[in-house]
Amino acid sequence: MTAVLFDFSGTLFRIESTDSWLRAVLAEAGRELPEAELAETARALEAAGAQPGGANPAELPEELAAVWAVRDESARAHRAAYTGLSRRVALPDAALHDALYERHMSPAAWTPYPDAAEVLRTLRAHGIAVGVVSNIGWDLRPVFRAHGLDAHVDAYALSYEHGVQKPDPRLFTVALEALGAEPDKTLMVGDSRPADGGAAALGCRVHFVDHLPVAERPDALLPVLDLVGAARRQVTPTQA
Repeated sequence: MTAVLFDFSGTLFRIESTDSWLRAVLAEAGRELPEAELAETARALEAAGAQPGGANPAELPEELAAVWAVRDESARAHRAAYTGLSRRVALPDAALHDALYERHMSPAAWTPYPDAAEVLRTLRAHGIAVGVVSNIGWDLRPVFRAHGLDAHVDAYALSYEHGVQKPDPRLFTVALEALGAEPDKTLMVGDSRPADGGAAALGCRVHFVDHLPVAERPDALLPVLDLVGAARRQVTPTQA
């Protein structure tokens, strides 16, 4: 094993709660809502699927179906999909819908899983190349830098920068080529079987973690170190 690829949201980082997301935007705008109304609005935004990195829409509006399907292929589609969902929920000011979208791109909106730094640091210390492969519509590098994890990442393959989204093998290929890694010597770690499982088509080994709140998943990434260590200890049979 010479390389490990990681998904971003739900794998290395977790987005803040919908309640926290809404509160932060209201505070920044100097707006207030009664607690009961704020809680109800947060629930409505979550049900609408308006928060990137959060829950998917409980019901996808027909008029947003086309842009939703390709939302991670461009920054424009990503913003259109999520602000379109947000606007299905009444807010005190229409400008708050764009403010919510902007908020989710800020490092403050994201928290690394407790074991993320240890795993990334250990992999790099053992000479394992590390890449991040994400379906996303914006540049997540500042999030890694703000949380001190960028130093442990060798390459990023972001869907909106290449116009292709997982599970399309082409996005994984971008990362493999950037790392100079072979698929059969690479592990892909993610939380989505439909999306991250696409790496298997290239011959990568795939390991899944659960998309849970940070407090509920303190050590799910640690097995990655065991998987990589076991693969490196395997003895290649001598050819006759």
